[in-house]
Amino acid sequence: MISKKNQIPAPCSPVSLCIMIKVSKFDGTEYFINPHQIECIEIRPDTMIVMLSGKKHIVREDADIIIERIENYHRRLNQFVDNPSVVQE
Repeated sequence: MISKKNQIPAPCSPVSLCIMIKVSKFDGTEYFINPHQIECIEIRPDTMIVMLSGKKHIVREDADIIIERIENYHRRLNQFVDNPSVVQE
């Protein structure tokens, strides 16, 4: 995870994790979701990610953190498109 804006995150490994973002349940269980399948993020007091399929994920992270992870994902994707050799299997 990066902390400074406009800084390109390091390539991820393994490659399969590059296509997902990490979120966690309130019990601490971490899992990955596809950011391209997110329809919206609701802030209720808890953060709920609503997928295009209609499935809902209530996660521990704040909406701002989820959005930052999506932005980082897109930076990694653009980095890969610009230079495919940066991501190695």
